[in-house]
Amino acid sequence: MSFTVAIIGRPNVGKSTLFNRLVGKRLALVDDTPGVTRDRREGEGRIADLRFKVIDTAGLEDATDDSLEARMRAQTDRALDESDVALLLIDARAGLTPLDEHFAGWLRSRRTPTLLVANKCEGRGGEAGLLEAFALGLGEPIPVSAEHGEGMVDLYDALAPFAPERPADSPEDEDDEMSAEDDRPDRPLSLAIVGRPNTGKSTLVNRLLGEERMLTGPEAGITRDSIAVSWRFRGREIRLVDTAGLRRKARITERLEGLSAGDTLRAIRYAEIVVLLLDARTPMEKQDLTIARWIVEEGRALIIALNKWDLIEDPRATLAATKDRLETSLPQVRGVPLIPLSALTGEGLGKLLPAALKTFEVWNKRVGTGPLNRWLGEAEARHPPPMAGGRRIRLRYITQAKGRPPTFILFVSRPKDLPDSYLRYLTNDLRETFGFPGVPVRLIPRKGKNPYSSK
Repeated sequence: MSFTVAIIGRPNVGKSTLFNRLVGKRLALVDDTPGVTRDRREGEGRIADLRFKVIDTAGLEDATDDSLEARMRAQTDRALDESDVALLLIDARAGLTPLDEHFAGWLRSRRTPTLLVANKCEGRGGEAGLLEAFALGLGEPIPVSAEHGEGMVDLYDALAPFAPERPADSPEDEDDEMSAEDDRPDRPLSLAIVGRPNTGKSTLVNRLLGEERMLTGPEAGITRDSIAVSWRFRGREIRLVDTAGLRRKARITERLEGLSAGDTLRAIRYAEIVVLLLDARTPMEKQDLTIARWIVEEGRALIIALNKWDLIEDPRATLAATKDRLETSLPQVRGVPLIPLSALTGEGLGKLLPAALKTFEVWNKRVGTGPLNRWLGEAEARHPPPMAGGRRIRLRYITQAKGRPPTFILFVSRPKDLPDSYLRYLTNDLRETFGFPGVPVRLIPRKGKNPYSSK
């Protein structure tokens, strides 16, 4: 991106709504509850041909102690230092507040240039607040409606001077370049970190990045929406996604927590590798297994990490008990990598990313049709399918339809009569024979003829 824009303002003025408008997607959670956003979120913003990186920040609070609000304020400070221009957003319908005036003075003392943006100016309800905004001493306010997309032309004109000079390429050319970028074999690998609340997901992301990028603390449920951060590991670009903790559905009583849970499930759906982070002191609880099954059902590559390993008194017994629970409760992904680590001290962290990259290769693996059908003949000879209605079920042919996850089509004379137990036998044997440890393997029976058989 050519330059960076930070959206600043007190809670509930519409910062996340404006962020979503600029990036063209509903990436940030939006709710009427003040203080929904806690971590800063980055995205690729665009107004017409103007492209930039945009940062959504937490609502500004006048706090400097060790509280959660003060830690949120520190994250906003870092976002402001990284930006070329800040947008101070106010609620024109609510009018100026003492907090708006306080932070306008704070921004005037900073080196980052600031543009004053008056949100919620649709209709005539924001006229009074728009006039009041002149008193902040930040120049003429830009009237917009983030919800309805009004005022984007004026915002374009105000941001354009901050864009560096660039060759005059048409927007169509840029779109072609972006689509070609998406098809690169070395495109960013999407890795999501999920788990129950307070297992240390944000601490793990900060340890991997080597900076306090995510908001952390002793409070459970600090992270509310999924935050993606670009990062490089051994020359490979990785898109790290920190997510909100997932509790059992019966325990979710607030609408905002329900939105956070939905955002985490979307992160799992769009990830390629998912690290399920467990608290090593209470590993593989029922909710952990539920999350693991969601990941497997979505066809994602799964890594299980045991965090807070530095607090375990008997590591060998804990590891053995966790492996046994995995074997009995999650047999559909036998061989899933199990990594003990401590996000706080960094112990065991060197094994996590190599295991993720290796699992990613397995998840993408393809097997030739010839070896597959030779294996099918041997598997059938060892254990023929049972008779159905006094007639034999014929296994005609197998081929791999796709990877990510490995998916195979098995052509059978009577697929509806093939027992699930026999499909599990074939799936497990296929996994062991061709080396698909720890990833979902899908074997789909279909009726059809062997296209290579003579007519």
